[in-house]
Amino acid sequence: MRNNKLTHVTPAGTAAEALAGAAMDLAGRIPASAQAASPQPLAAAQALTRVAAQQAALTSGTLALAPGPFGLLTVLPDLLAVWRIQSQLVSDIAAVYGQSASLSREHMLYCLFKHSAAQAVRDLAVRAGERWVVRQASGALLQNVVRRIGLRLSQKLLGNGAARFIPLLGAVGVGGYAYYDTTQVAASAIALFESGQQG
Repeated sequence: MRNNKLTHVTPAGTAAEALAGAAMDLAGRIPASAQAASPQPLAAAQALTRVAAQQAALTSGTLALAPGPFGLLTVLPDLLAVWRIQSQLVSDIAAVYGQSASLSREHMLYCLFKHSAAQAVRDLAVRAGERWVVRQASGALLQNVVRRIGLRLSQKLLGNGAARFIPLLGAVGVGGYAYYDTTQVAASAIALFESGQQG
């Protein structure tokens, strides 16, 4: 595993700051992939997506089974566990497209949060003809991006926590959302690497 550990943006005093710090740490630790470049990368990426989405749904749904106030204690561990599954998926998709060497923290942030915090990551990627180009960001820009991600995700966490007060049905809903969320992360990664992005 490549270890590009980054420091937290701010002390984890609020939910948004804690999420921003977690996102920055996650993006700075790009997991190694055991996948090889594939002659059919799209099919390989889709197969990897199905497995990761099922794993994320099972993880999230299981953690959401804790009832009521105890369930609230599982919200952050659930989110971090799903992010780890998703970051491994992004790394594996880059590998099947033969682009592991170019995978950066900016790519990781873009793929992980494009669908859920699009406004936050809009400064990381630009369209160049048929391709998306993710550019290297300055420290200040990265801090701004993860701060916006943290704010957006802290708003979403309220709904996620509320679902834990509905026994079983809440767990099914949380697991279903984790499945959907993981497929969206994969879609962002596939679109990025399918376009031949090397930057």
